[in-house]
Amino acid sequence: LLVLLFASMRTATVLLSLVTGAHGFYLPGVNPQSFSEGDAVKLKVNKMTSQKTLLPVDYYRLPFCQPPGGPQMDHENLGEFLAGDRIESSPYRLAMKVDMYCEQVCITNLGRGEMKGVSPNKMVRAIRKNYHNNWIVDNIPAASKVEDDRTVTTRYWQGFPVGFISNDNKKAYVHNHVNIEIQYHVVETDPTKARIVRFTVEPFSIKHEFEASADDDDDAAVDQEGGSKPFKVADILNPIESCNSKLATREHTKYEMVYARGREPQEAAGRVLFTYDVIWTENKELHWASRWDVYLSMDNAIPARVHWLSIANSLVIVIVLSAMIAAILVRNLRRDFSRYNQLASDEEKAEDLEEFGWKLVHADVFRPPSFSPLLLAVACGTGAQLLCMTVLTIIFSAMGFLSPANRGALIMAQLLLYVLMGVVAGYVAARMYKTFKGKSWQKATAATAFGFPGVTFGMFLIMNIVALSQGSSDAVPVTTMIVLLVLWFGISTPLVFFGAYFGYKQDAIEFPVNTSSIPRQIPDQPWFMGIPFTLMVGGILPFGACFVELYFIMASVWMDQYYYVFAFLFLVFVILIVTCAEITVLFNYFQLCGENYHWWWRSFCCAGSTGLYVFLYSFAYFKQLEANQLATYVLYFGYMALASLGLFLMTGFVGVSTCLWFNKTIYGSIKID
Repeated sequence: LLVLLFASMRTATVLLSLVTGAHGFYLPGVNPQSFSEGDAVKLKVNKMTSQKTLLPVDYYRLPFCQPPGGPQMDHENLGEFLAGDRIESSPYRLAMKVDMYCEQVCITNLGRGEMKGVSPNKMVRAIRKNYHNNWIVDNIPAASKVEDDRTVTTRYWQGFPVGFISNDNKKAYVHNHVNIEIQYHVVETDPTKARIVRFTVEPFSIKHEFEASADDDDDAAVDQEGGSKPFKVADILNPIESCNSKLATREHTKYEMVYARGREPQEAAGRVLFTYDVIWTENKELHWASRWDVYLSMDNAIPARVHWLSIANSLVIVIVLSAMIAAILVRNLRRDFSRYNQLASDEEKAEDLEEFGWKLVHADVFRPPSFSPLLLAVACGTGAQLLCMTVLTIIFSAMGFLSPANRGALIMAQLLLYVLMGVVAGYVAARMYKTFKGKSWQKATAATAFGFPGVTFGMFLIMNIVALSQGSSDAVPVTTMIVLLVLWFGISTPLVFFGAYFGYKQDAIEFPVNTSSIPRQIPDQPWFMGIPFTLMVGGILPFGACFVELYFIMASVWMDQYYYVFAFLFLVFVILIVTCAEITVLFNYFQLCGENYHWWWRSFCCAGSTGLYVFLYSFAYFKQLEANQLATYVLYFGYMALASLGLFLMTGFVGVSTCLWFNKTIYGSIKID
């Protein structure tokens, strides 16, 4: 829909300070969940994601262990469905402040092994496509901890990988053991309760040699912490230290245990035993209200000064443009006003001094566009709708009204604001079409109500079919489709007609000069005033003002990173709008000076060409994704085309409205004979 849509497809929203980094907080009414020692803590699983395919898939599409009675899906809102989230229960059993050592989950058959000429199993295919698990505890996502001989790296986005490809034999190995590390903060008002503030998963691949137990309870060992018996499905014949229940003191699974001499990783084939450790630690410094900070800032992976440099770069463009307008427009207009408004002397009348410049086209400048006035009115109405939606969404996001704990809130807010702004679309389209002296007002209103939403829904339907054919969780259920249709036909369309009614009731826009009945002939134009050059220059400057933030926004969508710097985004968005307005006014003035009064569509396309640059940039960005599937190409470029079209309409409306105000101002300031 817009550049902002990228930020909302897979992320939530929280307030960020203008000067410092992200500071997560929860609005009143969002209550934290407190646990007493021994209380059950639910671990939930979400969709699996991949940067290579861009197709999220359901967690249980792979042969992972399932909870007793099968997985149960959480009640999800519309935003979660549209974002592809599929949150379900898991078989992992956690208890507050109760450490677990090599707890067994289940034995599952991953399928046949890797051999030449034989199709690999589902798990191998997922590992080779670089799929990542996304787990959730107490509504916070799992961070991924990766360890080697020298370093330990924790990453707070993209989840943790399903497995890895060995550099030696190029075979796929599955992560069948995880260390679940959870930090908690004791409630100040009730020391017997605690709240979860951090959730980290460190995956390992351990080849357990085992024999399935005939009875889960007969050989169960007594837990070191309390006397409760751990769940058991097999007897491990080659246990590492953490899995050896016969040891007097046990340690949690460590890197040195897994990669000790004689140990091997677990191939993604055959019968595999899944195990896990649970490690609880108290964090006295981190409070519950700030637990999202490290996720939103991605552990300061992108410093705030990068965004400030982006804004500084954008401001330079704005200052240069403003200086050009001050030097060219203000000076020239002042000279033009002086010349056009002065009384001609007898000598000048005798010499019949001819007029020149933009005053010559005063009788044609407000002539309706020669090409499809209806289409321009509809495009302006849709652009105004998108502009209002974007501004309100960014403001609400920057103010913190959309909590990160409420998944799908941002995309739901954006969708509802777009539907409600149908009033604006209808009013602007009707007012513009009446100004153009159009007669088919029913057709114009219907085109506004069904034009862009129809194109968007049609593309979305095609993308949904592609996702469905690939078994992706991005595929939206039929019930969600029905909800979208109800929003479109039941709310948005009536609001468009409601706004159009008031638009047609208003008088047409009044112009300071009259329009002649016979169009003036337009002289030949220099090459630099042609449409190709105008579109090229008109779009490159606004794109240059926002491309750094655009990179981070696209990373949040296609690479599952977080984008929460909405305060920076608001500043960049304002700079983008100002840049579009200034560059369009500048070209509009040059065009009128060349006695070319066909400025309506030219101003729309000049500012709107920013969307074309965004679409072209998407080709360059696509190289980072390492995608090699036809479905990935269709989904990526389909959604990018929709986003670029929305940006084209929004910035195009900015260009037309700015030039309309500019032309009314300058022609209202001179005397017309």
